[in-house]
Amino acid sequence: MRLKLLKEQVDSKMEYSIIIYEAEEGGYWTKVPALPGCGSQGETLDEAIINTKEAIESHIIALQEDGQEVPTERASMYGKIKVAV
Repeated sequence: MRLKLLKEQVDSKMEYSIIIYEAEEGGYWTKVPALPGCGSQGETLDEAIINTKEAIESHIIALQEDGQEVPTERASMYGKIKVAV
C-alpha cells in the first residue's frame, strides 16, 4: 500500500529533464541530471524514454523509502563549446 501511495505522488508531482544519447552499439541511453545515478536505455527512442520514466519513479520511491530528500530540478542551460585540439 505504501509503495502505491509513493508511486502516485511521483506520477502527480515530479518532472525531470533527461539527456538522451545514441549508443555506439545501437539504441539509446539516458541520464537524469537532477538524479545522480539515474538513467536507462532502450533499443528505440520511445523505449528509452519509457524505461527512463520507470527508472525515475523507482529512484524517487527508493529515496523516499530511505527517508532521503528527493532532489528537485533546478534551472539549467545546455550548450556546446568548440575547442581546438
